[in-house]
Amino acid sequence: MDNFQIETAQNIEIQQNSASIGDRILAYLVDFLIIIVYAIITALLIAGFEADRFGEMVYYMVIGLPIFLYYLLFETFWDGKTPGKSAMKIRVVKLDGSRPAFVNYLIRWLLRVIDISLGSGSIAVVTILLNGKGQRLGDMAAKTTVISEKRKVSLANTLAVEIPEDYVPKYPQVTILKDRDVQEVKEIYRKARLKGNVEVITALAEKLSSLLGVKFDEKPSVFIKRVIEDYNYFTQK
Repeated sequence: MDNFQIETAQNIEIQQNSASIGDRILAYLVDFLIIIVYAIITALLIAGFEADRFGEMVYYMVIGLPIFLYYLLFETFWDGKTPGKSAMKIRVVKLDGSRPAFVNYLIRWLLRVIDISLGSGSIAVVTILLNGKGQRLGDMAAKTTVISEKRKVSLANTLAVEIPEDYVPKYPQVTILKDRDVQEVKEIYRKARLKGNVEVITALAEKLSSLLGVKFDEKPSVFIKRVIEDYNYFTQK
């Protein structure tokens, strides 16, 4: 899984976790299976009806249209997800972490013909591996990517953070906080960065500033990280 960092217009740094090739392939297989099952069930339901040429045209439209629009409709109305993507906990987002507009979904859907239909997906796989931001050609054109929402259990999910030996704290006021307060701050900050929610990050920084009675002149994200690190410095001494 590749990680890449972007900076929004509000100077908020956001860490995005690109969905792995494996997760994207598995999501595709799940969606493909759903499409096949749908086609079989629909064919069996209509097979018993005798139809003229017009009826046959309607038959193929009934089966073909939902299949044709499957990815476009699901991603547009289900926050960048299809059943397969939902099962693998991945979804389509814009590069800044925000929700894509319909035109973004449309562009990446139109280019599925090149990315996936031609070469049985090999073009998409090679492009994603070389790109570094989890983008196939359709994503590049639409300025989107596919991220993973799987929660990684690591040091980042605990209260503790690594503090260098020569670390110099900036806000001694953090000692008024409690462990559960800092853990909550860290979790809110982690989720906000994952989703690219700059409003939550800014609001969290302002809340901490007010609570500690300090003013910060760095970026909101930097201030929040500094508060967490300072708390760990003083409590680990």
